[in-house]
Amino acid sequence: MADPPDLRPAATEAVPRRYSIALVDDDRNILTSVAIGLQAEGYATRVYADGEAALRALLDNPPDLAICDIKMPRMDGHELLRRLREKSALPVIFLTSLDEEPDEALGLALGADDYITKPFSQRLLVARIRAILRRVELAGGDTATATGEAPPEPVRRGRLTMDPARHEVLWDARPVSLTVTEFLILEALAARPGVIKTRNQLMDAAYADDVYVDDRTIDSHIKRVRRKFRAVDPRFAAIETLYGAGYSFAES
Repeated sequence: MADPPDLRPAATEAVPRRYSIALVDDDRNILTSVAIGLQAEGYATRVYADGEAALRALLDNPPDLAICDIKMPRMDGHELLRRLREKSALPVIFLTSLDEEPDEALGLALGADDYITKPFSQRLLVARIRAILRRVELAGGDTATATGEAPPEPVRRGRLTMDPARHEVLWDARPVSLTVTEFLILEALAARPGVIKTRNQLMDAAYADDVYVDDRTIDSHIKRVRRKFRAVDPRFAAIETLYGAGYSFAES
């Protein structure tokens, strides 16, 4: 006798998330070509021709990542990022013709997650996007959920709580909004309280291998992290500077 038919419903595969990317550039040709290329890779895109219009949209309806030019009318990319960072930790890539090392250092110091100069390779751009979104997934726990693994446990160090599964940071139970890069730097420090982390070690924790940053960039990130915590607690002093060596986290 033949086996009875299997009437159980077929397992359905999880539909991959379609990430949304905002493109901000006053060059219509760049907007069009990058949008077409990213859509071919499966990303949803929105385009904005100036920083002022983009800022409102990025705050009101945030995408998963933004790619911004620097030299734009009405509001340039630097000012856009400064204002965005006052309220949002949205990942941002600068895509710009400014190709000097000080320009890159300034962009990263302002809070950009990556910096790519024009002319650029579409393959390089897609690789950098994937790397940043991967970091966001790891910080947010999406990958662990998709693979069935348990999400990472929150880290508690004295008055600090860091929850990688929610990309959430609390100080005395009060939220502190950090970018992905800032979160990874703080996480590296808080992992071993009292242990000095060199700038190179913090670079390795926060950036992909093919992204160059210098000491000033790490110092700028630390300054911004301290400023954000001091907005919550003016007496915040948990991140200590060891001159000539690096930084450490003091658990109190």
